[in-house]
Amino acid sequence: MSELLRVLPGRGLRESHTDPHLTQEWLVTNGLGGYASGTVLGPLTRRYHGLLIAALPNPLGRIMMLNALSERIRLPNRTVFFAGPRELTGHGSESTISASEFRLEAGLPVWRFEAAGFVLEKRVLLPYRQNTVYITYKLLEGSGAVRLGLRPGVNMRSHDAPVSAPLSQNFVLRVIEHGYEICSEANLPTMRLLCEPAAAFTFDRKTIPHILFRTEQNRGYESEGAMWSPGYFRIDLEPGAEATFMASSESWETLHALTATDAHNAEMTRRRALLAASQPEVRKGIPAELVMAADQFLITPAGRVEDVARAHAAGDEVRTVIAGYHWFTDWGRDTMISLEGLTLTTGRYGEAGWILRTFAHYVKDGLIPNMFPEGEKNGLYHTADASLWFFHAISRYVEMTGDRTTLALILPKLLEIAMTHIEGTRFGIHVDPEDGLLHQGEQGYQLTWMDAKVADWVVTPRRGKAVEINALWYNALRLLTGWMEETYGAESAKVYKDHAAQARDSFNRRFWYEEGGYLYDAIDGEDGKDDPACRPNQIFAISLGNPVLDESRWKRVVDVVTERLLTPVGLRSLAPDDKDYKSKYFGDLHARDAAYHQGTVWAWLIGPYVDAWLKVHPNERERAVQFLSGFPPHLDEACIGSISEVFDAEEPHTPRGCIAQAWSVAEVLRCYALTA
Repeated sequence: MSELLRVLPGRGLRESHTDPHLTQEWLVTNGLGGYASGTVLGPLTRRYHGLLIAALPNPLGRIMMLNALSERIRLPNRTVFFAGPRELTGHGSESTISASEFRLEAGLPVWRFEAAGFVLEKRVLLPYRQNTVYITYKLLEGSGAVRLGLRPGVNMRSHDAPVSAPLSQNFVLRVIEHGYEICSEANLPTMRLLCEPAAAFTFDRKTIPHILFRTEQNRGYESEGAMWSPGYFRIDLEPGAEATFMASSESWETLHALTATDAHNAEMTRRRALLAASQPEVRKGIPAELVMAADQFLITPAGRVEDVARAHAAGDEVRTVIAGYHWFTDWGRDTMISLEGLTLTTGRYGEAGWILRTFAHYVKDGLIPNMFPEGEKNGLYHTADASLWFFHAISRYVEMTGDRTTLALILPKLLEIAMTHIEGTRFGIHVDPEDGLLHQGEQGYQLTWMDAKVADWVVTPRRGKAVEINALWYNALRLLTGWMEETYGAESAKVYKDHAAQARDSFNRRFWYEEGGYLYDAIDGEDGKDDPACRPNQIFAISLGNPVLDESRWKRVVDVVTERLLTPVGLRSLAPDDKDYKSKYFGDLHARDAAYHQGTVWAWLIGPYVDAWLKVHPNERERAVQFLSGFPPHLDEACIGSISEVFDAEEPHTPRGCIAQAWSVAEVLRCYALTA
């Protein structure tokens, strides 16, 4: 795995005091939805920064267990440096050292610290499907031993809770034969602490108040919090030796099952297997790094115990997709859009099938869930497009795997979706019998992917007949027609074939905006008007497997999108000359949501754009690679080695939103395979 190395020397590490979003961050996940994350340089800036965020059964959800670990380094001459989060030390910058190098090895973070001829290396690892963190230190160079002092800081809470959440008054430290345990409130699990080799512990409890989380402050949230520490561990490291600090919400038996070396070797073996299973086109270079990034989003949902039991009873497994780190859970729309890039491009066909069968179980009133809220068992269904993306995902899965058994199992659900859409279902979703186009909209709901909402304000309601909803509807009807003909014969498919023909005819007649030479974003709005806003949604009329737009208009639409919406990191969500255009996604929640779909660039949209562009220029595949030019340098900013959710609409296209987003990684990875 030596070729999967991303190195940031000390001069490449940046910390901005004016814009905390520019601070580089790292992320390690555990396949359950749990994770560890922080800034490369150490300061805690988000509520989500911590070394062990455990994914626990509902109603707990993801819990911040180990917030931080202060690292005190004493050299043989008794000079002392601090290398961890300075919030726990009480010392200023004069006694801290920054990493001389940060790197990702096969996607896993490694820091290198240098001081007075001594070189110390640090690694962070979460074993797959365990709520455990291993933090390993190795003295690479130096004459004599150094003494490490490791002080854990805790404030056990939901990872979504404000940093100002009151510090527990019930922290208890227990010393047992195996190690140490920290308990808090009765409903929270015990955190077990262990050092390998065994380390001395000094009981020195303290509360660290008034810790400032600068990114939270910048985003308009509560930004000051506190932590509690029971004391610190002392470890003497000789040159060439290593020591590991472990924290876990698992049992002692699980924690003792793997040494730190065993855990590291097992994880590297797993990552080599991931790469070997992927399509040949993505096994090297940037695409290979994105294969590692893609792995972070595929999870077994630890919270939904009933789902796992039901799947196991049927001889199946449960898988889903975390839409983004740090705050997203699994979303139906994001999962279906991401499925090809995350699972099919990476050769994880079995997991793709599990995901599709998992979501099929949740079909209700012809809809799949929009999202599963943190810590809850039931999904929310307020979406008009997730169910239509379900058809697309199944189509790509069946085409690449030939798994007709899964198709046969899910086909009744697809028929249910189609018929409820024709007859009408929740949120005003129904086919207009006059033109066969799909209408959606209900007051107070944001049903398309442009779903920003602040209090009662739906920023881009797009009620009526939205362009991509109808492109998806036509694609779904065509797919269903083919599957029904194969399974039951032509007569059984006729109703869907007729609906598809009517929808296509009406779409081409009604959605073309002659004055602009592109497609309306929505027609038959609440005011009876058509919306001529130039948005990227029109690209789906070309990019999908069954394009609804007449081929004679493809080039004009692609040209307009290229000229007005394309950037090096995706497509703008609104053309710059629109009166509602916002060039920057920044500020408090109201300011951010006002800009979320009003110009802000979305990385995932590069996928459908490349699909559409190649349909217009089928012999220029090599040129299409240029549309991905902004992503390699981006891997050195925001979440190192991954791709952000959104970017500012204007240069320098600052990354914003979630630092690692499933559909961003999935669609860019898919494009690398497509253009190879």
